[in-house]
Amino acid sequence: MRVITGTARGRRLKEPNGMEIRPTTDKVKEALFNICQFDLEGRAVLDLFGGTGQLGIEAASRGAARVEIVDQSPEAIRLIRENVAAAGVAAHIVRAEALQYLSRCGRFDLIFLDPPYGVGLAEAALEAVKAFDILTEGGIILCETRPETELPPLSPPYRKRREYRYGKVKLTSYIKENGNDDDCNLSGQL
Repeated sequence: MRVITGTARGRRLKEPNGMEIRPTTDKVKEALFNICQFDLEGRAVLDLFGGTGQLGIEAASRGAARVEIVDQSPEAIRLIRENVAAAGVAAHIVRAEALQYLSRCGRFDLIFLDPPYGVGLAEAALEAVKAFDILTEGGIILCETRPETELPPLSPPYRKRREYRYGKVKLTSYIKENGNDDDCNLSGQL
């Protein structure tokens, strides 16, 4: 695992021992950041279900103004702290249960959801993001799931955009419409 680009480019990150944490592969991470590459600099980013912290670290390396990485596992929090320090980036690390955290957090321009597969957390997190309205207008949600997982559409102003398949992983993108009829996100690139 490494940081792909930005100020921490090439820095190696520690990987978890055991299978409790499933890190995003470098191939999928590169694809994910290609999707949102124009929507990072100067933005507020949430890496929910942080695991190793690599998505938040990559966002910070690429110029995000504020990065919060959330996980409930003490082992994950320790690993995230070590990886943030190794990468030399700034990130606020929060130990909390993800859905409870969403009820009290600030607003974000970009949200990464990479929950444990097959337990309904992706769907629940999407609904919580909408219910607590923490995504800014024109903001993006990128959710990682198994390819067979069909995530629901969300009611306006949230809209499911595209799905991208990479082997055993699917990325699903959502936007929060900004009220304009031009159908764009923060940069118009998604």
